[in-house]
Amino acid sequence: MIFLTLELRDRLRVNDLTRCNALRCGNPAPDPVPVVRFFNPVGAATWLATELDEDGILFGIADLGFGCPELGSFALEELESIRLPFGLGIERDILFEGKFPLSVYAEAARRAGSLIEGERILYRAAAAAAKGGA
Repeated sequence: MIFLTLELRDRLRVNDLTRCNALRCGNPAPDPVPVVRFFNPVGAATWLATELDEDGILFGIADLGFGCPELGSFALEELESIRLPFGLGIERDILFEGKFPLSVYAEAARRAGSLIEGERILYRAAAAAAKGGA
């Protein structure tokens, strides 16, 4: 599988350049919606990424499954190089569509102690709100 399509790479790069330009101009950093989700198909590790810098470093949330998801940077090359049991590797969730700004995912993950559980809580709350507003 192609880890990042050209379209995803472009969206991640635009977010990085937008953040850099905002900071350079003295403006607050934007809070973009995650562009891509990676996961361990045989474990609990999950990553959401909003940005990709020119050196191949992603920024987003990393949750290695130990109960302490955190915002930070991680290398695309390292994700691609991980070898798991059964000849598997880290995969990209091809159906992922970010719905909330990164800060919302980060807070939900922090409160739940897991990015996966935080996402479940967010999506249930959004579905309930949509249902109640219909």
